[in-house]
Amino acid sequence: MAEQEVIKHTKKIFKVWSNKEHSLWHKLKEFLVEVFIIVFAVTISIWFHNRSEHAHQQEDVKQFLLGLKSDLQKDLEEMKNDRDSYVNQGIIFRYITSMKLNQHLNEDTLKKYEVWIYNTTGLNPNNGRFEGFKSAGKIGQIENEDLQNDIMDLYQEDIVSVLASTDNFVMMKQRFLEYMNKNKKRLTDSTSNVNTVLLQDEAQNICIPLGYPRETIDRYDKCMAKANKIISEINKEYDLNP
Repeated sequence: MAEQEVIKHTKKIFKVWSNKEHSLWHKLKEFLVEVFIIVFAVTISIWFHNRSEHAHQQEDVKQFLLGLKSDLQKDLEEMKNDRDSYVNQGIIFRYITSMKLNQHLNEDTLKKYEVWIYNTTGLNPNNGRFEGFKSAGKIGQIENEDLQNDIMDLYQEDIVSVLASTDNFVMMKQRFLEYMNKNKKRLTDSTSNVNTVLLQDEAQNICIPLGYPRETIDRYDKCMAKANKIISEINKEYDLNP
């Protein structure tokens, strides 16, 4: 529509200037009026276009943030379970390394914590949505700068720190699992030499760092706090219920 108006008034300008019946002053006035109309039409067209584009961008942002909220809620559930796993791993490995030379490990305690003795735990974040939005160069379209910065910090710093800690812990745990696979034997159909193996000097040396996953737990806590903050900011941004 704006293009048609520009063409229409441009033709009118040429018509005014080619009209020999009008004075120069009259032509000039007509010329200025038509130029003003053209500029006004173009300006309005650009304004409506920018407004439409901005609305479209913000709708994209809204859909991204609502999807991100869902991703973070799933991540929070996994992070809580991971954190609990590291707490229990710390408990059982500190217990294992607390034994004196003439002491024996309690079989019931080993059975209670067996899953945390032999499992490995690592975060698998739902970061595909974030990576896609970032790769498309759209992160800057989030107008709430605090929210934008928190999202970037979470995915590019906090989660990276958690993954570094868990990777390191899993490497130590792998060494422990390899030791157990090499030395663990069945004594009868219902018993094994696990108690004896865990009290060997080599096992004790391997288990000592596994009893202190504090750094990993702290980094999970920081991630969880940041994720909860982002969810709260998204709820506030769109007036959603917590």
